Amino acid sequence: MKKYLLLFIITAFVMSCSKKVEVKGKITGSSPLERIEFVEASGVATLPLVNIGLDKDGSFTGSFEAPKEGMYVINYAGKQNLIYLEGGQKLNISGNSMTFPNEFVVTGDAKKNNDFLQASQKFLGEYGSKINIQQLMSGDEKTFLKGAQKIEADINKNVEELAQKNNPGKGILEWKKNDVKVTVLNLLANYEMAQRQMSGNPSFKVSKAFQDYENKLQDNKDVLVKTIPLYRQYLLVKMSPDFQKYAEAKTKGKTDVTTSEIFAQFLKDRKEVSQTAKDYLLAFVVAQDIHPGAPAKNIDKVKKIIDTDITDAAIKADLVKMQLAVNGLKVGEAAPEAPLVKADGKSYQLSENKGKPYMLFFYASWNPYISEGTVPVLKEVVNFYKSKMNFVFVNVDDTKDQFVKTSSALLKGIPGTNVYGEKGLESDIAKKYGVYGFKLPCFVIVDKDGKIAGRSFVNLGEQEVVTILDKLTGLSAPKVQPSAQVMPGMQIDPPAQPASPQPAPTK
Repeated sequence: MKKYLLLFIITAFVMSCSKKVEVKGKITGSSPLERIEFVEASGVATLPLVNIGLDKDGSFTGSFEAPKEGMYVINYAGKQNLIYLEGGQKLNISGNSMTFPNEFVVTGDAKKNNDFLQASQKFLGEYGSKINIQQLMSGDEKTFLKGAQKIEADINKNVEELAQKNNPGKGILEWKKNDVKVTVLNLLANYEMAQRQMSGNPSFKVSKAFQDYENKLQDNKDVLVKTIPLYRQYLLVKMSPDFQKYAEAKTKGKTDVTTSEIFAQFLKDRKEVSQTAKDYLLAFVVAQDIHPGAPAKNIDKVKKIIDTDITDAAIKADLVKMQLAVNGLKVGEAAPEAPLVKADGKSYQLSENKGKPYMLFFYASWNPYISEGTVPVLKEVVNFYKSKMNFVFVNVDDTKDQFVKTSSALLKGIPGTNVYGEKGLESDIAKKYGVYGFKLPCFVIVDKDGKIAGRSFVNLGEQEVVTILDKLTGLSAPKVQPSAQVMPGMQIDPPAQPASPQPAPTK
């Protein structure tokens, strides 16, 4: 009996510690082409944790692993809003496509926390419209401090009132109180910066009373830096004057130094900054050096910094995923295998192409740019190079049935192999090649030895694509005018982040 009791206790513990969030809901008036994404708001890579499709009625269902209890961003139709989630929750969301996600109703486990969050956001909007920030910022220091303290007190009073009314969990209540501190800290930082500029004195210092208030608001720095990205922005703004001087001295006469390298060196000398803060701040700056078309040597430099200068394993992993999503797999690396299936149900291996170069084309039916802009150009590319290389069209729709419909309609008559990655964007192939909803269409070129031949692309009109294909096939594509190049889909930039210290010159 004891054995089974112990098993029950262990099972209950595992279930209580689950990080999975189950989500379902309905967006009235939504299009089946729209998708809903959830992103960890306090993360460093800001990559979607899940991409969920809607049916013709606007209903949706899905699940994802929530890295931690806290704030998440809902992306829908180019709009964003915050939602507070905890692992193990069953979340139900409803709204109207005209106003979602600016407005939505939450039921289920997350209701109390998000009723509290929405009410506090509404108060902030109304309260902020009544404050004359310009007048506050232009006053003398004593008057400004008094005003800042009043703002803190007023917001905290509202937080307590809403907590009594909505009975939120301890986690979101702590987050909200910290959010208030960070809001005021950024006011202080902006005031100090403005005063320094008006004085014309680079060595301008605020009073001890100002510094004491600032320190009081930061009695839990590591918690703030982990959970609130706006606090990272505050720290970077505070460091900016010293970083500028440091960067100018270190980059003098150099043209090939990345901001990440300089900032990593700069942080090593900052004894007053905790390792936790260093990891998050360096991760922010590293993210700015991860962008499409970055030279291979810069990609390698960034990877080395991630490996050697950042200690937090979760941050390392997130940055590696980000680098894969933005730059693709490393040139010369073996193209990863992953389960793929044809329309007739037979399995397919990428290694079947060995001995001949090939191009992978990732696509989904819900991306309108693919049919409108990509397919016509793809057809021309395939027809020109098909004698010397293969083409593999990888569908990442939500279901195999949708793959069969899409591939037969969208790619009819274009020579190539049509395959499906089971579970779409959650498939093994999508994860191994860093394919997300924002990176469709996506093209990966592989040489005859099965090795990656270039970074991943979202635009077949790029000259670099033609250069690689010509080199691999020995053919010479006709030149086109730049205006004739097609730009299908979205351009891939590093996920949005708050402002950083002014960077040192880079190449």
